[in-house]
Amino acid sequence: MPYVIGADVPDEPAGLRFRRLLERPEILQMPGAHFGMAGLLAKKAGFEALYLSGAAMTATMGLPDLGMITVDEVCFWIRQVNRATGLPMLVDGDTGYGEALNVMHMVRAFEEAGAAAVHLEDQLLPKKCGHLNDKKLADAHDMAAKCAAARKARKHLYIIARTDAAASEGMDGAVARARLYLEAGADAIFPEALTTAEMFREFSRRMPGVKLLANMTEFGRTPFFTAQEFQDMGYSMVIWPVSHLRVASKAIEELYASIRKEGGTHAMVDRMQTRAELYATIGYHDYEALDASLVKTVIPTATPQRG
Repeated sequence: MPYVIGADVPDEPAGLRFRRLLERPEILQMPGAHFGMAGLLAKKAGFEALYLSGAAMTATMGLPDLGMITVDEVCFWIRQVNRATGLPMLVDGDTGYGEALNVMHMVRAFEEAGAAAVHLEDQLLPKKCGHLNDKKLADAHDMAAKCAAARKARKHLYIIARTDAAASEGMDGAVARARLYLEAGADAIFPEALTTAEMFREFSRRMPGVKLLANMTEFGRTPFFTAQEFQDMGYSMVIWPVSHLRVASKAIEELYASIRKEGGTHAMVDRMQTRAELYATIGYHDYEALDASLVKTVIPTATPQRG
C-alpha cells in the first residue's frame, strides 16, 4: 500500500526504474491512466508503466487541451497515481509551461511529485493536440534550449523531446529537429502524428540507436498499429493516451441517458463494477485491517479542570 506505508514505496527513483524498463528488448507499453483508480486497474492488468496525458487531465477538469493546465494541477494527478500504484509514469509536459526557467521548475516539480519521465513538445501556445491542424511550431533552437534546461534540472527524470514538425516541415525537418534536441540533452524522441507505417519506419531508420516513442491515439491521423508492429518499426515505447477516458466518458454518458429514460440505474447494473470488485481494486479490506492494527484512541476520563 504505497499510499500509506513507506516500506511499500520503491527504494529506487522512478526515473531509474523507467530507464531499466527501456533496457529490455521488448517495447514498453504505457496505457493512459491519469487518476488513481485507472492506475490500479492498469497495474492489475499487468502494465509496468503508465502515461499521464495532458488531454486526459484537462478533459477531466472540463477543459480543452490548449495549454491551460498548470504545473501544480498536473502534480496533483502525478502524486495521486504515484501513491496509488508506485509504477513509473511518463507525464505530458506540454510546452514546458513557459521558457527555460519554467521548464526547470516543471522538471523539479514533476520529479518531486513522483514522475519517472516527461515529454516536451516544440509547439507555441496555445498548443494543440498533435493530430489537429494549424499547429504553430517553436523555433528549433528555442526548443533545444528547453531540452538543455530540462537536462540541467533533472535528477533522474527521463526526458523525451516531442516534435510536431512532420506535418509542416516534412520528414527532413522532423529529423533535423530531433537531432538538435538530442544534442541539447533529450534522452529520447517522440515524433508526433506520423500518418503511415512508412513514415514511422523512415523516421526510425534515420534515428539509429535512438529510443523512440509512438503515440497510438484513436480518432487521429495515425492508423491503428499494435505494440508489436511499432516494435517491428523500431520504436521502444508506445502510449495509448486517452483511450481509458474515452471508454469511461462514453459509459458515463450512456448511464446518465439510461437514468433519464428509465428513472433509475437498474438497466445499467450489469455494466457496473460491483462493490466487491471496487473494494478488491482499491484494497479496502487491507486498509481496514491496517486501521484495526493501529493503537486505538484513548479518551481521557479525568477532568483536570475540576481539580
